Amino acid sequence: MTEQYPGGPPSGQPHQPSGAPQPPPPPGGYQAPPPPAGQQAPYAQQPPYGQQQPPYAQQAPSYSQVGQPADLGTRVLARLIDFVLLGVVTGIIYFIFSLFAVRNIWTGQVSFWPFAVSSLLSAVISLGYFVLMESSRGQTVGKMLLKVKTFGPDGALPTTEEAVKRNAWTALNVLGVIPVVGSTLGGLLMLGAVIYILVTINNNTASRQGWHDTFAGGTTVIKVG
Repeated sequence: MTEQYPGGPPSGQPHQPSGAPQPPPPPGGYQAPPPPAGQQAPYAQQPPYGQQQPPYAQQAPSYSQVGQPADLGTRVLARLIDFVLLGVVTGIIYFIFSLFAVRNIWTGQVSFWPFAVSSLLSAVISLGYFVLMESSRGQTVGKMLLKVKTFGPDGALPTTEEAVKRNAWTALNVLGVIPVVGSTLGGLLMLGAVIYILVTINNNTASRQGWHDTFAGGTTVIKVG
């Protein structure tokens, strides 16, 4: 006959309830009790984080994130910054050559060749600035400030040829070498190019490539910061 203990087993002896036998505890260690029904297991007993799918990974990336095409407003502001810097330089050039153009202020005798030379120099400086900066580091001053960068169709920096093609429209002021109508014609053509670029960038919501990007073989402007 099995001896019964009304007050429970003696001290140090495990209690064996009636029914199926319970597995013995691990030797020399503590075994945490299972969590109550309906509650989640403690953090240490949960699967590793690498096997879980974080909620934010299921969200589609937005165009404001790094690695996405730069939006129209950012690109316009970057160009404005560059044009302001170039405007200061070309303005100084025009002023210097205008002093040579005026032979006699009192008689109003004006020579045309200084204006033609200043237009040519301004066009070369503008185009050279964009080509040199984009082919060497993918960024002009404006793009550096706004943390965007130009890439070629292969994902590397644009080549010199690609940089020339995508920025050729910035040199339309070279038409100022044509007497009388050159400056006006160059200004109108440049305005038309700007409008067309803005429209094509705005309409291309996937890659934000303008016609000058397509003409250059598929360059893109990407956010890098």
